[in-house]
Amino acid sequence: MSGSGFPAAARRELADTQMRRNVGKATSTIRARRAARVAEVPDWQELRAAGAAIKTRCMATLPEQLERLEASVTRAGGRVHWANDAAECHAIVGRIATGHGARQVIKVKSLATDEIGLNDGLAAQGIEAIETDLAELINQLAHDTSSHILVPAIHRNRAEIKLLFEDTIARGEDLGWDITAIADASRRHLREMFLTVPVAISGANFAVAETGTIGVVESEGNGRMCLTLPQVLITVMGIEKVLADWRDLEVFVQLLPRSATGERMNPYTSLWTGVHADPPDGPQEFHLVLLDNGRSDVLADEVGRQALHCIRCSACLNSCPVYSRVGGHAYESVYPGPIGAILTPQLHGLENAKTLPWASTLCGACYEVCPVKIDIPSILLHLRARVVREHKSKLSPEALAMEAIGRVFGSQKRYELAQKLARLGRGPIVAASLPGWSAMRGLPQVPDQTFRDWWRSRPPQPMRGDAPAP
Repeated sequence: MSGSGFPAAARRELADTQMRRNVGKATSTIRARRAARVAEVPDWQELRAAGAAIKTRCMATLPEQLERLEASVTRAGGRVHWANDAAECHAIVGRIATGHGARQVIKVKSLATDEIGLNDGLAAQGIEAIETDLAELINQLAHDTSSHILVPAIHRNRAEIKLLFEDTIARGEDLGWDITAIADASRRHLREMFLTVPVAISGANFAVAETGTIGVVESEGNGRMCLTLPQVLITVMGIEKVLADWRDLEVFVQLLPRSATGERMNPYTSLWTGVHADPPDGPQEFHLVLLDNGRSDVLADEVGRQALHCIRCSACLNSCPVYSRVGGHAYESVYPGPIGAILTPQLHGLENAKTLPWASTLCGACYEVCPVKIDIPSILLHLRARVVREHKSKLSPEALAMEAIGRVFGSQKRYELAQKLARLGRGPIVAASLPGWSAMRGLPQVPDQTFRDWWRSRPPQPMRGDAPAP
């Protein structure tokens, strides 16, 4: 990750009033739908607690669950690959695609592949990756990046998408203003790809170690086409997506759609286990790429590891007052919003995203809506403390001031001397109008006499119950 940092990026994005309107309208709509669907479930809090417990168990036994998953996938006829970082994943996927003579691959949306820049990695090997999710296709055609976990093109409105399609896949055709006509343009463009491209790449919402089953949930049907029509299917999955048992899915297929899109269930829930060759059904070659890319480091942090519990529902984004105003691009990461503020610095290194833990008001709305009860505010505070300890300059004005205050407070004599000096300097300090403080607030008045001086000036008093002096 590289960029200008959240403060500068946020100021830049706040100047885009159209983006702010688009994001504000979309997040408020999704937020209201989620609240209505959640209210229908009498045991919603119990479901959240179950989801949190399942994720905690899986992270505590992650090596064991991944080995179980590898054995189950292999037993079902699939092949498992381990990728430590982006470069290894690029090489594995490129080798598989090239081995089948593919110069194009189709993709169903995967944040993990966006995280490692897989499209660019494949392009360097002469392979074109074609996005089939509508929002991802919009961003790809516009040479843009995602601004939301669930709705990557949330920052664009109907007019912008219509003009973009007319200039690209519609080849100058006037699509009008009907939503159906605009969507049909993408459907016509993608249909030929589904029927002719031999290799598909998917992400994974969940993978069940017990059975080797991989699951993807989506709303458009493009995932179902990618997962069934090509001859070769490659799934790139972050290692944290594993679940121990089949029954764990019961909890998450209730939590995810309500939290993500405000639906009782996803329109398309696709589950597959290995390959089925007799009779042939679906892809005849399946590869599972297990991606680490910093996740093991996150797991080592006892507080920060909660970020790996995320099921990518985006409820925290839709409820966040910061995200709703600055949009996703201000976070300069494929993981925007509150979850991005705690996940990105851990995956890419605090030194590369030092400002993100401060991209929050700590209002707690993200924790209240998280379906697996990730305590994002506590993790933000934890990461802020780490940034201060590990990466703040020891010569910064803040660090020097804190060091000086620490020395004063560490000695009674120095503390009392500072109190006397404060009385002498009260007038000049107020007159100087300290920037960032006294311009907006009144400085407290320093009393003429400290409590210690007052106590010392009093004559000794007998304690209650003491006998009077003879």
